[in-house]
Amino acid sequence: MIKKAVIPAAGWGTRFLPITKSQPKEMIPIVDTPVIQYVVEEAVSSGITDILMIIGKGKRAIEEHFDRSPVLEESLLAKQQYDLLEQIKKISNLANIYFIWQKEMNGLGDAIRYARDHVGNEPFAVLLGDTLISGEGEPITKQLIDVYERYKSSVVALEEVSMENVHKYGIIKGKQLEKNVLIAEDFIEKPSIGEAPSNLAIASRYVFTPEIFDYLDNTKPGKNNEIQLTDAMKEMVKKYAMYGLKFKGTRYDIGNKLDFLKTNIIYGLVHEEVGEPLREWLKDFIKEL
Repeated sequence: MIKKAVIPAAGWGTRFLPITKSQPKEMIPIVDTPVIQYVVEEAVSSGITDILMIIGKGKRAIEEHFDRSPVLEESLLAKQQYDLLEQIKKISNLANIYFIWQKEMNGLGDAIRYARDHVGNEPFAVLLGDTLISGEGEPITKQLIDVYERYKSSVVALEEVSMENVHKYGIIKGKQLEKNVLIAEDFIEKPSIGEAPSNLAIASRYVFTPEIFDYLDNTKPGKNNEIQLTDAMKEMVKKYAMYGLKFKGTRYDIGNKLDFLKTNIIYGLVHEEVGEPLREWLKDFIKEL
C-alpha cells in the first residue's frame, strides 16, 4: 500500500500577484480553507500517512499552518469555542508532514527530485499543491493507487481538454487497456494542436515508482529552461510500463483568477455555514445583471 506522498509547493504564483508577493498561492483560501489543506486532506483520505512538501522562499506560512498553535488553542479553549478548537487541532494531526526547500525554481521535475531520500525505494503519490480535484465515490489519489495496485507501475491522472487548450498541459499518447485506463506510449509537454497525440491532459495527480528519480536526474532543461516532469516520463515510458487513468471527478484549477473565483462559488454553495445565504444572494444578484 502506498503511504508516502510528495506535494510540490515552491512556485512563485505570478498569476496571482500582488497577493503572492508575500502570501503563498497554496495558502489562498477556497471559502475559509487554504487550497493546500484540501490537497493534504485528499492525500490522507487516500491512505497516505507521510507527506513531504517541497517549498521555496516566502512559503513559511505553509509550515506554520500545519504546525500547532498553542496560543490560539488556549484562546479558543478559554472562550469555549470548542468546535473551532477541534478544527484547528485537527490540521496539525492530519499526517506526518515534512518540509524541504527547493533552492532554485528549476521546475516541477527538479522539485520532485528533492523527495528521493524521503521516498527511498517505495512507490509514492504526487499531488500538485495548487489544484483541487473532487473525486466521485473516492478521492482521485485513491483511484490512482487502485490502478497502481493492479499493475504495479506508475500511473497518472488524465482529463479531457479541448484541443485549443492542449498547449497548456502535458499530453498522453496511449492505447485503451480497460475502461478509463490507458497504457502510455508517449508523453508530450505542452504540444501545439498539430503535435498533440490526444486531448487527454495530465491532471496534477500521479503515482510513481522510484525509478522516476533516475530519469529526473538525467533530464535536461526543457520548456521555460526548467526540468520538466513530463520529459522524464517521456524517457521512462520507453523502458517501464506507465498508465493513465481518466478519473471520475472534477478538477478545479485555481492557478488563474477566473477559475479561482468560480471554485470559491462552487465550494461556497455547499458550505455548511454560507451555502444557503450565498445561493439566495446569487439568485437576486443574477436578476440584476
